[in-house]
Amino acid sequence: MEHNTLISGINEWLVDQALGEPDIVEMFEGVCHQLHAIGIPVARARLTWPTLHPLFQAETILWRRGFETEFEQFVHQDEVSEAWLNSPMKYMFDNEVDVLRRHLDGPNKLIDFPVLKDVVEQGMTDYLVIATALAARSAGNEQRNMGIVVTWSSDRPGGFSDSEVAALQRIQRRFAVACKTSIQARIASNITTAYLGQNAGNRVLNGEIRLGDGKETKAVVWYSDLRESTALADTMSGKDFIRLLNVYYNCTAGPVIEAGGEVLDFIGDGVLAIFPYESDVDREYAVRAATNALLASKTAQKEINEKRRAEGLIPIRYGVGLNTGSVMFGNIGVPERLTFSVIGPTVNEVSRIETMTKAVDTGVLTTGTIAALNPELWTSKGFHRLHGISHEIELFTLKELEGQDFIADSAAKADKKKESGAQPIIVN
Repeated sequence: MEHNTLISGINEWLVDQALGEPDIVEMFEGVCHQLHAIGIPVARARLTWPTLHPLFQAETILWRRGFETEFEQFVHQDEVSEAWLNSPMKYMFDNEVDVLRRHLDGPNKLIDFPVLKDVVEQGMTDYLVIATALAARSAGNEQRNMGIVVTWSSDRPGGFSDSEVAALQRIQRRFAVACKTSIQARIASNITTAYLGQNAGNRVLNGEIRLGDGKETKAVVWYSDLRESTALADTMSGKDFIRLLNVYYNCTAGPVIEAGGEVLDFIGDGVLAIFPYESDVDREYAVRAATNALLASKTAQKEINEKRRAEGLIPIRYGVGLNTGSVMFGNIGVPERLTFSVIGPTVNEVSRIETMTKAVDTGVLTTGTIAALNPELWTSKGFHRLHGISHEIELFTLKELEGQDFIADSAAKADKKKESGAQPIIVN
């Protein structure tokens, strides 16, 4: 085979990639450039693989000679698209075909999939698809097939020669092994980030997995809790209540993450998050970030509730407590089941500060330490004794929220009166 020696060099390079920590985009670019360099006329190539991610179902890389490489993620869809139903990959999966080839010019020209028309318009003359299974993961009685699919296209008249097709097939398995290394690392990062958060996820992946692993740090701690959640859960279907919770989380956890905070736990309908810092200067940045998240949260709540009231739905109400101080950030639980979270007096206090929002009719409360850094934003709600704390502490609320939570409470009570009798609560 005329490409044997040169293909062997690419295969050895791929082994080195598999033994390291390859970036899958850079690795695919490298393969394409090396194939072109040894004379295989690849003008266009696409790598696609399924992934495990809360938002995305699959990821793909498109390489075109002379253009920037494109990386794209496909979101989960409830309905199967027409493009997928009429794709070469769907045909291959349904018929357990590992290799599919279509000549796009000459006497053997065959354009029997819609996507091939687009490829022809880009000047391609040959289209080769190679699929390689990587693993099958069992979940109960179901199996999840993992694998890669690579499409190779040529723009040379007559397309690929038989020896070139054989060469592309030869590197596929080594390339698949290297891809598996990268894909599994990406999936591990996706899962730990989704379930633990960016910071905690990285710590776990870096080896902090023993019971007790962690360190003492300083942080602004956020705790928010949905109001009247028990009553809402009793009057809604399970699916409707989950939808409501997700809207609430979008108002609370969403702004925290956007502002650079770390969401550690969803405790029922509570959200526990931190904005870590080390020095006094860093503390100012952490407080500013937490305040920005708080303002964005209340803006989102107002906008969502205006829409919900217009649709006849129950407004979402929740309290937020902010506190700052030292926390222990690390693994807690038992060796068989751990969670990466924060503990300590600062955390205990913040949940009690949030509870106090109900007693003083406001949506937000914080301590004087935080309020002192932006005094123009806060107003005192007086001294209060928190459960389990021997002395009274002064608590502050955002000036722009003064009286708003009472108004929201009154509106909610009025809504309940309208819905009394046989009228069901309307939810979405």
